[in-house]
Amino acid sequence: MRVSIVGTGYVGLVTGVCLAERGHDVLCVDVDPVKVDMINSARAPIHEKGLPELLSRNCGHRLRACTDLADAVAATDLTFIAVGTPAAQGRIDLRHVERAALEIGAALKEKERYHAVIVKSTVIPGTTIGLVRTALQNASGKIAGDGFGLGMNPEFLTEGTAVADFSQPDRLVLGAIDARTHDVLRELYEQFDAGIPRIITNPSTAEMIKYASNAVLATMISFSNEIARLCTAVGGIDAIDVMRGVHEAAYFTARRADETITAGITSFLEPGCGFGGSCLPKDVTALIGQGREHGLDLGLLRSVLDINRTQADEVMRLIGRHFDSLNDLPVAVLGIAFKPDTGDVRESPAFPLIRRLKARGARITAFDPVAHPHEHEELSGVTLAGSLHEAVAGAQIVVLVTRWAEFSNLAGILQTLARQPLVVDGRRMLDPWAFDTYEGIGR
Repeated sequence: MRVSIVGTGYVGLVTGVCLAERGHDVLCVDVDPVKVDMINSARAPIHEKGLPELLSRNCGHRLRACTDLADAVAATDLTFIAVGTPAAQGRIDLRHVERAALEIGAALKEKERYHAVIVKSTVIPGTTIGLVRTALQNASGKIAGDGFGLGMNPEFLTEGTAVADFSQPDRLVLGAIDARTHDVLRELYEQFDAGIPRIITNPSTAEMIKYASNAVLATMISFSNEIARLCTAVGGIDAIDVMRGVHEAAYFTARRADETITAGITSFLEPGCGFGGSCLPKDVTALIGQGREHGLDLGLLRSVLDINRTQADEVMRLIGRHFDSLNDLPVAVLGIAFKPDTGDVRESPAFPLIRRLKARGARITAFDPVAHPHEHEELSGVTLAGSLHEAVAGAQIVVLVTRWAEFSNLAGILQTLARQPLVVDGRRMLDPWAFDTYEGIGR
């Protein structure tokens, strides 16, 4: 199938290269000519495991990029909208989605052949059959379901494993307004394993499935952190031990004669320094905003964000057990990316922590193996180290924020230093007994 994709961020580009790998002809569209040139040169503009190899294998063969959306629509059978949907002022910002739909609609006006438009961006329920359909129809002069197909096919990609997630999905949610568009989506994913669940539904339900999936993960994280706060307050309880006990329930762990299988979702039932990234914070915010527009107070989800917003205070409280003043104290922050195996720093838990440390007068050095956002405003006055050893040398406090595998070597590096710092483990990935002075979330 000939596919065009508007937007070459994590979702758009990963979708493009993975569909090309499956034999489809893919044309990626972006307004940024620099990104277009990089893609056409088989250079990945983002850090994502497996992406460079797929780009190299498919670029110039089944995958190319351009800046001309109209030409891309004219040359393809299906167009994905995969542009950003940030949260602004407590609600979702759909300007990029609407602009893309208007431009696609204008291109459809000049096209005689049937064409399907599929929303891939994460949008609040009702967007596809509302704003997107209206924009497409107004710009094209055609009617959805007659002059063109319309659907919603949400992504369930995790940065760091996005290529694997797309190539071996746990489900395919195929939302469409009519049978013909559903048939297009079935054909698109025909080569995927027949055993993968295919949820055939309408666009609004598909949109809600995506939001509910992210909201439950965010809720589990904040639930774990609230339990961890209580464990600390009561004393004599380690939240890690508590959650291990929870994980052993039959709801999360299946036991067979020769193996024990623990559900992957248990990784969200662990205490830590909070969630970030391009999805969970904005998606929960968008749901709360949509609820407000419908006269609903989504109190549970508001609490999820409130707990997450104040999780950096838990880290500061642990530091406060050992230091009354942080003025001019050297502090190393390990991890700037919001999670390991990505260079994405959007809504990173490192930033609220850095703000608090700055407010207390600390001298901050930060290190991340992949993310080097030198121009990021949150890092003004922060020294970016070139290595883990450089970051911790001379530090009196070391705070681990991101669960990079490299940071498991921290104990050995600290042993080479003359002065041992306080280690605050924001991810509970370190052995507490390997350090002279250790604090951990929920411990």
